[in-house]
Amino acid sequence: MHSSFRDAVRVALNTYPVSRFRSVEERFGIVGFTLMLLFAMCQPLLAHEYKIGEIEIVRPWSRATPEGAKVAAGYAVIKNNGATPDRLVSVTGVIAGKAEIHEMAVDTKGVMTMRPLVDGLEIPAGGTVELKPGSFHIMFLNLQQAAKEGAAFRGALTFAKAGTVDVEFTVQGMGESGGHDKSHGGHGG
Repeated sequence: MHSSFRDAVRVALNTYPVSRFRSVEERFGIVGFTLMLLFAMCQPLLAHEYKIGEIEIVRPWSRATPEGAKVAAGYAVIKNNGATPDRLVSVTGVIAGKAEIHEMAVDTKGVMTMRPLVDGLEIPAGGTVELKPGSFHIMFLNLQQAAKEGAAFRGALTFAKAGTVDVEFTVQGMGESGGHDKSHGGHGG
């Protein structure tokens, strides 16, 4: 009985192409190499991070817009891994005729207001700035096309020191908040 089991295993192992590799180490090596190769090939599909110099942009995204909308908003996390501050000075998006860096803030009367940051947005040395609903964000103005849920669109972020980096904004549903606060008024930001 024990011998017939061994014979069956031996026949099965000799039947498949993996049988060319006789040692367990060779088999584990091939499996390990295959898994590493698969992981390396899938990494760009999973990653949604961009880097230029010491600046890292993590997960740029936008909300879907209804047909006919004239504005959309963009969000991301920007990390400065450097020893000196940098400044986000301009933004572009292929869906818009114009893009601006904006800030939401409460004015002296207690009213939430939105204003463009004409001098850009400082990214402190060793710091992180989160572009999110209800705070700093990107406004895509004069939309040439709607931002469609599940799609993506190209854009670029330009920093005073690091330069320009091309990014891709993924588009989430209209009510989505990217895991953040959903309070950003009715202007799409």
